[in-house]
Amino acid sequence: MTEKTAVVVGVDGSEHSLRALEWALGVAHHLEAPLTVAHVRSDALQLGSARISSLGPGPTIPDTVLDALADRIGPKAEGLDVRYASLDGSVIDALTAAARDARLLVVGARGRGGFASLLLGSTSRSLAASAPCPVVVVPHEARAASLEGGAGAGRVLLGLHVEETPDEVVDFAFEAARRRGVSLEVVTAYPVPPSPALLIGAPAPALQVPPPLPDEAPELVESTSRHQEERLRPFTARYPGVKVVRTVTPVDAAGRLVEDSQEAGLVVVGRHRRHRVETLLVGSVAHAVLHHAACPVAVVPPVKRP
Repeated sequence: MTEKTAVVVGVDGSEHSLRALEWALGVAHHLEAPLTVAHVRSDALQLGSARISSLGPGPTIPDTVLDALADRIGPKAEGLDVRYASLDGSVIDALTAAARDARLLVVGARGRGGFASLLLGSTSRSLAASAPCPVVVVPHEARAASLEGGAGAGRVLLGLHVEETPDEVVDFAFEAARRRGVSLEVVTAYPVPPSPALLIGAPAPALQVPPPLPDEAPELVESTSRHQEERLRPFTARYPGVKVVRTVTPVDAAGRLVEDSQEAGLVVVGRHRRHRVETLLVGSVAHAVLHHAACPVAVVPPVKRP
């Protein structure tokens, strides 16, 4: 695969990956991009990809996976350039290689392995932290509208740190909202002392938006809102058709993004540029959103500059 505009989706026949496939079909239609359906084999030596008009039995893909793909793709692939890639190696390495020239990599929250109670599998987490292109993780329980990727799927949410979020992350969110024909909600945190629960890594119920501090909130909200507006100004000028809803919230953006994801179609967050601990490589906000958001989450890496 050489097209920079291609969408790649990793499938293994699991329900998680098939939901990711459905979402990828929708976004490929919106992007008018070819879709590469990538399956990583563990028992074959051949590596290849082929243009396909329909799915059928073949020597390089298990029949059970073929049947599952055929059931999900069906008429939804009409008008799309759908391709199949049969890959070897570890799932992470193989999908990373397949996504090297891709516009987007789409994966399910978990694959066939791992514990059923896990909200996010290690493969999805690793790809979100290291893939060379934006990664969209589709949660198992995402709403049907979100999986269709249509205009009715709900607004796009962007977690914005006015000083640290790279331009490419902001641009990705604006472009996603423009193509989907929906509004963009931009969520920025203002600094207040975090609670002990946040410091020790609280579970999902603690990811609620905390109340503002009466003595500090007015000035902090005003200052944060002003900086947020200044940061967004070049993008609102570039995307005049996108309706922007600007939100500021105390402590961090994770709680607000998770809460608002219930009625959203996509959450967009940036990946940290540097970190030695893998689970924090995507940043604390992205880490929380990946685990708890109710809709697909896009993790956008920073562009490598000389």
